[in-house]
Amino acid sequence: MPTANLPGDLTLYYEDDAYTDPWREAETVILQHGQAKSSALWYAWVPLLARDYRVIRVDARGYGRSSVPPKGYHWSLEGFADDLRNLMDYLGIAKAHLIGETVGGTFALAFALRHPERTHTLTACQSPYKFRGNPMYPAYQQTVREQGVEAWVKANAGRRLTPGEVDPAFEAWYSGVMCQTDRRTVEGTLGMLADVDLTDGLTGVSVPVLTIAGELSDSVARSQELAAKVPQGAYRSVPGVSGFVQHEAPEACVAIWRAWVQGLSLLA
Repeated sequence: MPTANLPGDLTLYYEDDAYTDPWREAETVILQHGQAKSSALWYAWVPLLARDYRVIRVDARGYGRSSVPPKGYHWSLEGFADDLRNLMDYLGIAKAHLIGETVGGTFALAFALRHPERTHTLTACQSPYKFRGNPMYPAYQQTVREQGVEAWVKANAGRRLTPGEVDPAFEAWYSGVMCQTDRRTVEGTLGMLADVDLTDGLTGVSVPVLTIAGELSDSVARSQELAAKVPQGAYRSVPGVSGFVQHEAPEACVAIWRAWVQGLSLLA
């Protein structure tokens, strides 16, 4: 099992895939999952990227197969950013393209603000940049505290995948992955996120940023706003998608990302 023993008493699980030409130096793409998820949710992206890039999928601290911190651990975006930097050091990766989905995109924003010299580009798929003042997140935390992760996952399933539009077996597997997440991790990170507001820092993001959302999703406005608030922002949508676009339309997302990165290289 590929794990890295990192500072902060962390055993971090990751997947490392590359099918690039061995005589060429390939850039690295790091895929960061969102809340109550794991690296497994990126499975469809790997074959679409790994022929041309080294693809790293990460289980963040407390999620998936990574170690769960002890009770009382202080959760923070800075902590997640430093964990990722430490993994890059461990793997010998000087710089990477970061792609995050939902809260994973928020983690990626924190990384780009804290470690811009380690970031080629940043892509956020339906990711918030402001949580503070939104009553949804304290309510989520209360649900997890009182009823557990599974109750919270089932109560919000309709936001993640478009009902009736995806394979029921996929929907069941997706929820199953989420339900396996450590309860204390979900409760603690929801509490941390409830006080996060990156608005004032967005003008300081010095790397190119792409935001992607499903055309019919409730994330369009915040994705457009994020792209408008960073100095080098771009927004793209995928037609006909109302759920989480990164899972419902991976092929379209990767095509959008490739075209955007190619456009950046042509301008360089």
